[in-house]
Amino acid sequence: MPFLPEPPHRHGAAPAGPDTAVLLCNLGTPDAPTAAALRRYLAQFLADPRVVEIPKLVWLAILHGIILRVRPAKSAAKYATVWTPDGSPLKVWTEKQAKLLQGYLGERGLRVRVAMAMRYGQPAIAATLDALKREGVRRVLVLPAYPQYSGATTASVIDDVARWALQTRHLPELRFINRYHDDTGHIAALAQSVREHWQREGRGDKLVMSFHGMPERTLHLGDPYHCECLKTGRLLAEALGLKDGEWLVTFQSRFGKAKWLTPYTEPSLVKLAQGGLKSVDVICPGFAADCLETLEEINQEARAAFLGAGGPRFGYIPCLNDHPAGMRALAALAERHLQGWPTDAPHPDTLALQRQRAMAAGAKE
Repeated sequence: MPFLPEPPHRHGAAPAGPDTAVLLCNLGTPDAPTAAALRRYLAQFLADPRVVEIPKLVWLAILHGIILRVRPAKSAAKYATVWTPDGSPLKVWTEKQAKLLQGYLGERGLRVRVAMAMRYGQPAIAATLDALKREGVRRVLVLPAYPQYSGATTASVIDDVARWALQTRHLPELRFINRYHDDTGHIAALAQSVREHWQREGRGDKLVMSFHGMPERTLHLGDPYHCECLKTGRLLAEALGLKDGEWLVTFQSRFGKAKWLTPYTEPSLVKLAQGGLKSVDVICPGFAADCLETLEEINQEARAAFLGAGGPRFGYIPCLNDHPAGMRALAALAERHLQGWPTDAPHPDTLALQRQRAMAAGAKE
């Protein structure tokens, strides 16, 4: 396999900025809420064997023969209901998180570059890593924005970085954060966001924690995602002092006819409303930033289902997004994984130049 050209290099020249970077990676988003943009996005997303574990030839025939002919227009209509003047909510929030994370790390005395990338869509992981190399970055901490590890999400990001590495001659040092589902700071930030919602809106009779679903077979094949979702839910309930019966973990976003992780979110909400529950609060602790799955699927569709089944009040608790407690927790997480890398010292080339100048100055004297 031929290697991609390396950026120009001048011996003894210090990089313009930090030579250590944090790459914040999220799932991705279409470029626009249109059928054409959704077709491009879904073609990349659903062709990932980490996402759909069906024999490739069989699945590609279904994907291109049926799904990409029907689903893009329906998905585009849903995206249009949450699209902002600045673009997709997921991209807007992830860009803001990257900027804030660099600031929070800087306050901790860490001189690092923080960039964001998307696993599907733009900005692509490979292109972002190329840009970081051109800036002189020599070390990269890859931070997938998925609190719970899953082969379909976290591992797919690692796959994409590995594909880039296979084409790169001079690799930077690489580290990966696989999970932070039980991180103390992260759980505390989630709990704080719930309490703030209760202070503003009042407390519902039950807190439903809705996580993105996965086919049930992935659990039996060894994917830890289900267990990590349950642990996040339990730790959040404990942090809030909730008793049994006051909280529930559910799973959303089913696709296809196979059995997925249960209980399912929307049917559970309907059952709660039909059983006489007066009010419910829903939070999505598996998402680092609000997106289609939280804003449209939960705050629109699930809300309508609960209210339509007779539930009087539905409260949606936003993702952490740019919440200060969430950003501090993310910065602390990154700082721990950056340990041992020179993030607060001048670049070695800079030190060499300083020594050369000092020697030259001494010789003149």
